[in-house]
Amino acid sequence: MASLPLRLTLSVVLLAAASTLVSACGRRGPLEPPPSAAVVTTDEDGVVTREQKPVADKPFILDALL
Repeated sequence: MASLPLRLTLSVVLLAAASTLVSACGRRGPLEPPPSAAVVTTDEDGVVTREQKPVADKPFILDALL
């Protein structure tokens, strides 16, 4: 049976490794606006128009786990 300091060290190392792996999850790239966000533009006459652009969602293989 392993001694207490050895088990404690092994537990800390495993916990640090697991937290490092989990912290790397996510999507790479710039922040995405919320789906309800609208783009506000102004034309030459000063008329303000609002457009909603649909954002295509690119699924990632681990999304089901998150």
